[in-house]
Amino acid sequence: MEALLRGATRLPREFRSREHLLDPATVCEVLDPFLSDERRERIERVVSERCGSVAVVVDGLANSGNVAAVMRTAEGLGFLNFHVIQRQLPYKHSRRTTQGTDKWLDVHVWDGPAECVRVARAAGMRIVAAHLDRRSRPLDDFDFTIPTALVFGNELGGVSEDLLEMADATCIIPMTGFAQSFNISVAAATCLYHARSDRMRRQGRHGDLGLADQAWLRAAYTYLSVQAAQPILDRGA
Repeated sequence: MEALLRGATRLPREFRSREHLLDPATVCEVLDPFLSDERRERIERVVSERCGSVAVVVDGLANSGNVAAVMRTAEGLGFLNFHVIQRQLPYKHSRRTTQGTDKWLDVHVWDGPAECVRVARAAGMRIVAAHLDRRSRPLDDFDFTIPTALVFGNELGGVSEDLLEMADATCIIPMTGFAQSFNISVAAATCLYHARSDRMRRQGRHGDLGLADQAWLRAAYTYLSVQAAQPILDRGA
């Protein structure tokens, strides 16, 4: 788990040459010749479809494979912000990996839930935990065009009590079989696919980044896509 979280860090926010702080447009201008046409088009498409107003939160997951699986799902479905709340739990290593998708997420790692919730609320998000309790409502009841931090809990105990106390609502996936719950990676995939579909149905689009955030993300993805990007910026900007 430690290795996974060390590798999955926040996307670069600032870009510099040896002497100057660079704006996103300059980063793209200098690095653009080193991109293939296919890669350039892929970056444009991904940036245009990125969702920043629905954040994914995993609370105290102990299996690195489950964290990796949720990261891969979140990135593949176009979500940008991914929060990991660490707990004092023994970690179980898994061979399942993110397949490199973690580098395209903006990953935030927290030592507890309070600061994570504070940051989400400061961004205007409600806190919705995937958890069964007396106040739970079906996933279909929620409008995911409303900014939301969607929380998934530990493999054994679910979402922690302290985070549940901070949550604005809890949601459940309706079950019609004998199974009472899904594996965390399956539950997250189901919820995130539903959230994306709900946004598409209500507003006709999933991506919601403003022009400034799109410019920053385009620069970040370009920087990560070019080998030796920093030496190139040092020489050419």
